[in-house]
Amino acid sequence: IKCWDLASLDCCWTLPTLGGFVYSLTFSPVGAGCLALGVGDNMIRVWNTLTTQNQYDTRSFWQGIKSKVTALAWHPKKEGSLSFGTDDGKVGIYDVFSNKPPQISSSYHRKTVYTLAWGPPVPPMSFGAGGKSSYSLYSCAGEGVILQHDLSKLSGEASDIDKLIRDTNNIKHKLSPHTDLSWKPDGKVVAIGNEDGCIDVYQAPSLKLLCSIQQHHKIINTLRWHHDHSSPPELHCLLASGSSNAIVYVHDLRSIIENPQESPVVLTEPYRRLCGHTAKITSMAWSPHHEARLVTVSYDGTAQVWDVLQEEAVSNYRGHVGYLLCVDWSPVDPDVIWTGGKDFTVQEWRVSKQEFTKPPKGKKMAELREKKRANPKQKKKNNKASGAGGAAASEMNGGPATGGEKIVTGQELSGEDEEDEVSSTSSPVPPPATFEIPRKSTTAAKSKDKPDTNLLKKKKPRSMLPISTSMDHRPKEELLQDCITLASVKHNSVPPAGCVPGQGEHIHLGLFSDRQALQRMFDSEEEGHVEAGHYDSVVYLRLWSGDVEGALQLATEKGELNDHLLSIAPMAGFKVWSQTVEAYVKQLCLQEQYLKAASHLLSINKLYEAINLLHSHKLYREAIALVKARLPADEPILKELYSSWAAVLEKDGHFSAAAKCYLAAGASFDAAKVISRKNDVSSLRAAASLARISGEVTLAQSLALRCAKDLAAAQNWVEAQEVLSSQESLLVHRLHLCITELLSAMLADSVVVSQSSVSSHPWASPGSGHISIQDRVRVVWEEQFGVSQTSAGHHSARALLQELKSVDSPAPSASIPFRQVLLYSSLHLTHSVLSWLLDDDEQLIKELWQAVAWLRDSGHFCASAEFCRLLFPDGDVTVCSGKHPKTLHLTGEEAKAAANSLQAFVHYHRLYECWWSISARNQRIHNGLSVSAAGDEVKDRVMNRGISESGESVCPPTRRLDKLDLDASLLLSESHAACQATQRSIREIQERLAAMVLQHSRAPGGQLGSGEKQADAPTQISSSRESPDRQGSTDAGKRPDDQESFLSLSSKMSEHQKQLADLPETIKMYPHPDVVECCLILLHFTKSSTSVSESLQQEAKDLLRKYGSSPSVLKSSRPFLT
Repeated sequence: IKCWDLASLDCCWTLPTLGGFVYSLTFSPVGAGCLALGVGDNMIRVWNTLTTQNQYDTRSFWQGIKSKVTALAWHPKKEGSLSFGTDDGKVGIYDVFSNKPPQISSSYHRKTVYTLAWGPPVPPMSFGAGGKSSYSLYSCAGEGVILQHDLSKLSGEASDIDKLIRDTNNIKHKLSPHTDLSWKPDGKVVAIGNEDGCIDVYQAPSLKLLCSIQQHHKIINTLRWHHDHSSPPELHCLLASGSSNAIVYVHDLRSIIENPQESPVVLTEPYRRLCGHTAKITSMAWSPHHEARLVTVSYDGTAQVWDVLQEEAVSNYRGHVGYLLCVDWSPVDPDVIWTGGKDFTVQEWRVSKQEFTKPPKGKKMAELREKKRANPKQKKKNNKASGAGGAAASEMNGGPATGGEKIVTGQELSGEDEEDEVSSTSSPVPPPATFEIPRKSTTAAKSKDKPDTNLLKKKKPRSMLPISTSMDHRPKEELLQDCITLASVKHNSVPPAGCVPGQGEHIHLGLFSDRQALQRMFDSEEEGHVEAGHYDSVVYLRLWSGDVEGALQLATEKGELNDHLLSIAPMAGFKVWSQTVEAYVKQLCLQEQYLKAASHLLSINKLYEAINLLHSHKLYREAIALVKARLPADEPILKELYSSWAAVLEKDGHFSAAAKCYLAAGASFDAAKVISRKNDVSSLRAAASLARISGEVTLAQSLALRCAKDLAAAQNWVEAQEVLSSQESLLVHRLHLCITELLSAMLADSVVVSQSSVSSHPWASPGSGHISIQDRVRVVWEEQFGVSQTSAGHHSARALLQELKSVDSPAPSASIPFRQVLLYSSLHLTHSVLSWLLDDDEQLIKELWQAVAWLRDSGHFCASAEFCRLLFPDGDVTVCSGKHPKTLHLTGEEAKAAANSLQAFVHYHRLYECWWSISARNQRIHNGLSVSAAGDEVKDRVMNRGISESGESVCPPTRRLDKLDLDASLLLSESHAACQATQRSIREIQERLAAMVLQHSRAPGGQLGSGEKQADAPTQISSSRESPDRQGSTDAGKRPDDQESFLSLSSKMSEHQKQLADLPETIKMYPHPDVVECCLILLHFTKSSTSVSESLQQEAKDLLRKYGSSPSVLKSSRPFLT
């Protein structure tokens, strides 16, 4: 688009436009601000986004590109080297700084190229790599194949990495088609997404399988590794993934990559889950400026920015019309993101200026789904009489049927609309009853009951000799003359002049003369039939004259062969009959009568041709029946037919039928995998049983664990144990579920949480008496599972503990559902009990600390308090058991720190219990009058933490306590108070810096210099469990005397970080409860009780004076310090 000045005839400005969907956009890692666009108008644009002269400084590249550009990838080191992939399967490399045509790889994909990635070479290209490039180009396309292209010789054949994967990992079964790949920035591992939703992580260069992530259950569309520059090492191994469902999952693979196991690990739980999108995820990008900041785009038409660690939605952009296909973060501005999509536009937008934080609810899509349910599409029927058999058979064999669920088998992003996406994924999978033979038409049934009067009217047949017949309808005089002429021919040796019977004006006389005259008449009649297009009449005239071969040849040429002609073909000889059958088969195929055509091929002993005919037209059922009826059982073509049929059925969503085909083909692994794709409990259970029966032990264990996990999440404990009991090797997981069931029942019994189980075991019913949960676990393990201190073999504690180490546990998060939190907490409790059986006291106390930390750090205050009471009824963490006399003896510093931290939290919860008990009693004494305002402020804050997980009630005191029966001095640790104060200061500075950057980004044209001040910068605190010292940070950010420069804040941040680094690691690894908070509660406690000593009160006051500097703490502590 150009804007012209009509007065001077000069061009004012030029706006480049795009002629298609924007399929890919990516910034160069070497050339800052160089943005490449892959567009559906068969061109690549390279846009210099940092130029000051021309805002739209773009160059277009079209040479060698004949279809849509669907994938792009810049070379990580070589400036200007841009690889591209196209809709027709072509892969090439452009040098954007030269005018040369692109280098095109000689290896083509059969379908659209969706992903390109640069990575280290793997065998065979890594062999003899001297002098070769340190990078190879990898391409993934719609057919599910990943090719490795050799940059030094693009004319050579690219290698399929599946062969290396099979050889390295000794895989015999069929690999799931690949849909995406992503190399970790350091090139050590590669993640490959598959069509079945599984993500496999391989170690380079041998591509040894490290782990399999079985989180998604639909096709993987995009994978991205977190960048490894200027971020904590624990973030370097974060892998984000998006599929055709709307949830984004992030997995932390650090432990797996740094300490690989002998056998591949199966992950079924994410590190973080990001929920909000309402349609499938198409692309994503990590921010290079932030830690764990991710942007995703979706078919819901929006781009979403996430804070991954907090699992929070930060900003949502809704400026596009239609779905989005690509996204990338600006390499120079942390607040700018670029997106492209269906609306033919690339848009640049700022995160800080968006009105919304989450994607829309998806009202339009919900309406479409409702409309789909109300008006389901009917199957289209083929009404052609000639094609009825073929159409019905195709439907029965898994051909294109509109009634079943459409499973997307490739990232078909090029031509779908949003409405098409909804309709293609929301229809249910039909039951197996759809595989039935169509019933006879109702018309035929009616004809038996009452004849149709129209059918009774006889239609006059077409004459075989129409020309001679028409000569009999001339005037009377001419007919009489015919008689005279015929008499002359019969009785004279020479016919009258100009009279040739059977020809010309006397064609009709051929019927009354000799055979030669009749043949002449037939010839004339044939010419008339040919002109009229009545070839069947010509065929019959030739048959009557005895020219069988000529009749068959004409019928073959004109496509008029039929069963009658085929039946008389042997009269012309075997060769003519065989040729006629072959011609008739071709004719039937054109008429889509494939079953009949195959039957006729059998008549001339062409069995394999008949099988191939049925196979090529997807009549798998009939083809298999024919093979099994005519050929030996070990015929190779049979396996090929089963595999092809299974692929079609799997694509159409008929997973059970596909599994039967895989089983018949001897592919038990694939059969189990395809059944598990349904991902409901019954399917997973059937798949696990199938894999176990077939000898696929590893897969059977994985599927059984997935099924048991779903059953446990639904509180169906009995069936969960039944699923795991079918395999002896899963004993340790049964022990884990046993502890989870016991813990759930005991917490529900204490009214801390409200949960109802679908089914439970008798041994899980709450018991009576003063017994810890560890003692109950040991009793149940010994009685129900045969696991005790004296067990040997697979039941020994050492063997079970070794197996349990393969189960990964993510970091606690407040967004994880409570039932999942119980599973993770009980996992550490399982570790601790097994360590107890091994007399490993140090590991025991560490695992107990982790078990309590899971409930505490995920925000379940009351559950954490009750869990501590169940673990240590006497309040002493060194007394592990009362029934089995056990006192911990700890020698290591780390174990002692864990024990002190755990004891501090036990005291912390008992402190609150005492305070609640006395406060409740005082409330009754004062007839509902509350204590001091400062005390209420703290108490209200704490009482909010006591809300149960169902959100219905406040955590009550479990018993009445009139005095403080604990060693409160452990709660007043000055070293931990100093650590907590430093951490609070760092958080406050981070918030103020973030607010300063946000304010600066909103001010147009501002430059953040060393002298610029922060003016009324708001700070936000998202945690609901913040300490009193942090409550005044918002006020502090608004006071003029607190306004500081960017450099001074950065300097303070460095000082605090240095102070934090100088503290012992055990203090940071095993924290104590908030010391300032404990000081306030102890001092409030003295108003109602005399059990707090003077020395303890003085220590609490000293700590408040030293570390309680926030306005809210100063206000709350004023009554005690003045």
